[in-house]
Amino acid sequence: MSPAATGSSRRRATIAAGVLALLALAAVLGPILYGADPNTLDLGRAAVPPGPGHPLGTDESGRDVLGRLLAGGRVSLAVGFAAVSCSALLGLSLGSLAGLGGRRVDAAVMRLTDAMMAIPALFLIITTLALFGTSVTSLVLAIGGTSWMGLARLVRAELMSIREQPYVEAARALGARPTRLLLRHAMPHLLPTLLVNVTFGVGTAILMESALSFIGLGIQPPAASWGNMLTNAQAYLYASPWLAVYPGLLILVTVVAVNMLGDALRDVTEPGERTT
Repeated sequence: MSPAATGSSRRRATIAAGVLALLALAAVLGPILYGADPNTLDLGRAAVPPGPGHPLGTDESGRDVLGRLLAGGRVSLAVGFAAVSCSALLGLSLGSLAGLGGRRVDAAVMRLTDAMMAIPALFLIITTLALFGTSVTSLVLAIGGTSWMGLARLVRAELMSIREQPYVEAARALGARPTRLLLRHAMPHLLPTLLVNVTFGVGTAILMESALSFIGLGIQPPAASWGNMLTNAQAYLYASPWLAVYPGLLILVTVVAVNMLGDALRDVTEPGERTT
């Protein structure tokens, strides 16, 4: 990759990270600074267009849309980042176990991975939520617990390549434990793969939360999330289009930003794979 292309990738990564930082800052501080209760009903001012007192209007129950967007951002971003953290922890742990363990351990972990990949993720998520409810914790565990398989395979493949290197064999001969091999010798090689995978996974998790809200298994009212706000807005799409525009736009911007960040990080950390 040319220096110009590398510089372009870094600029894209900076812009995407800045957008995500602004969204996270708005989600954390927005509800405190704005002050409007996102769950206060005012049926006398239902579906009021954007204007004084309600900068982004009100929804079908008279709740302030901006207040709900800020509160919903906390939930949607938290679900996205927490689910990816759960997925990364599982993928890294099981992939490391397969890559550094013996042949039997490797076979057992890979058969588990194959079995998980053979079952549609949406079916597993729906089953988990039906059994344990639709709380934020259940959503995080359901999404994170069904999206670790690809990362586990990548980690295993990297480790199986790294463990044949002379410096790893020397460390093993000196009595280094598998944990030390992973943290001291393998992690620097795994970090770019892990970082890119986690970045792309955030957008996928946010989209999954939105999809689950669409079928009634996401965050339940009166709590707000971008997904359930978009779902509730479908019945008022023609009469009050702003109810769908704002949460849909925020989901779009967030997913595009995390995908742009992941693509730019892949260009920077694995420059040999790109020629332009």
